[in-house]
Amino acid sequence: MANSRYEYVKSFEVEDEVFMPNLIVVRIDGRDFQRFSQVHEFEKPNDERALNLMNSCAVAMLEEYPDIVFSYGYSDEYSFVFKKTTKFYQRRASKILSLTASFFTSMYVTKWKEFFPQERLRYAPSFHSRVISCASIEVLQTYLAWRQNDCHTNNQYSTCLWMLIKSGKTEKEAEEILKGTQKQDKNELLFQQFGINYKNLPELFRRGSCVFKTEVEDIVKYHEDGTPVKRLRRKPRIVHSENIAGRNFWSEHPCLLKELGCFEENVSKIKPDYVRSFLFENKLMPCAWIVIRIDGCHFHRFSEVHEFEKPNDEKALNLMNSCAVAVLEEFQDITFAYGVSDEYSFVLKKGSPFFQRRASEIVSVIVSFFTSMYVLKWKEFFPQNDLKYPPSFDGRAVCYPSSDIIRDYLAWRQVDCHINNQYNTCFWMLVKSGKSKSEAQGCLKGTQAREKNELLLQKFSINYNKLPVMFRQGSSIFRIETEKTTTFENGEKLQNEVIVSHCNIIEQSFWRTHPNILDKEPPIT
Repeated sequence: MANSRYEYVKSFEVEDEVFMPNLIVVRIDGRDFQRFSQVHEFEKPNDERALNLMNSCAVAMLEEYPDIVFSYGYSDEYSFVFKKTTKFYQRRASKILSLTASFFTSMYVTKWKEFFPQERLRYAPSFHSRVISCASIEVLQTYLAWRQNDCHTNNQYSTCLWMLIKSGKTEKEAEEILKGTQKQDKNELLFQQFGINYKNLPELFRRGSCVFKTEVEDIVKYHEDGTPVKRLRRKPRIVHSENIAGRNFWSEHPCLLKELGCFEENVSKIKPDYVRSFLFENKLMPCAWIVIRIDGCHFHRFSEVHEFEKPNDEKALNLMNSCAVAVLEEFQDITFAYGVSDEYSFVLKKGSPFFQRRASEIVSVIVSFFTSMYVLKWKEFFPQNDLKYPPSFDGRAVCYPSSDIIRDYLAWRQVDCHINNQYNTCFWMLVKSGKSKSEAQGCLKGTQAREKNELLLQKFSINYNKLPVMFRQGSSIFRIETEKTTTFENGEKLQNEVIVSHCNIIEQSFWRTHPNILDKEPPIT
């Protein structure tokens, strides 16, 4: 194989499987949603439309992924519980948490106008996620009790805080009034000062929302005489239960008992630190380069449904590049990115403290933000085409100990770009000339690079080396210094600009020209 020289870099990949019989929970949280809610002027302390948008995205998650059997959410957070026998992504934590964050983000941006028809998204929302590996059904029960208790505690506090602010107090004054108060004190404050009975507030605010599937009768077709044909189907429903971790609630729903198990007793005392000990966390090694590689999920189907040009759709590639540029502009710790087709690799600085080097946080936030930008920018590149369904991406983090190995990793991806593009160009030219897909595959079986070049030239008058360089070499994204300066108290600094380049990153000449991307000194040959 032409790329065997570089394939050794795959040995640095580490598996992160959540082993059975652990139950898998993925919890997502809005990234800096305090600012997001302020910018988009959410109603305080609770915005019903924003909460219903979150719930609608959770329903979409259960419809898309049958392995998710229960979810619970409040504010900007949602927890998704997978059935105990799940083999989703073969139980690899990074894949599961990144795809969950990505699809949820995609739905959030797609559905925004449904809930906020008069408001435009001012910037891309994103979420971070983590996996909780519950060793038993009792751990899951305690986890759910903890999250719902947090919902109540936070909502009661926020309701008091915002009522005091709306009455004329400053935020600092309101916080001082509430300092050290207990549950009963807050209830009395609301009732005596504002005439609010906390228990009469909407259940959505006080209890949060759980989503799970129940069997309902559904009309699947009609007979010729017009009578309906009904079948039992499992559909997601939203419930605002007082105690989602209680035996009574769980026992009322056979689907939960079957897919997860039963709660033997009610939770007597919640110990958050105990639950936190089950966080499935991979802290990336220090003093190593971090690569976050993302890939489109089922993009073969996505490209067909959206009728992408074969073998390369320039608009689709430029959309990917534009999203990658946005990622570098958003996250300063990313120093370089390389992309081809529906894949992108983001390189973080060797000493980056980004999210304290927690793999789950880094992977999910980058994947989520990229997804958000992809949906937001779609119309910019495909003005005549609507998104038929929300795209999603998965990701992983890999550490590489040296600059030389990082360069070899990037060289491996560029060699793969060339091999795949050359094959796909031949394949689709044969298909467009009348061959079936299986016939085209048969023609190319066992052929080398030189033979493919000859086929393109002799049969289709195509000189492969004259095809657009973006198709052949992929896209590299990095920062360069501009002539513009920014003034600080201690002087001026040249501004950086993020650029897209289609260049040969296998040759050392690129790295000598741009030594500050990976090294302060040019590489030694």
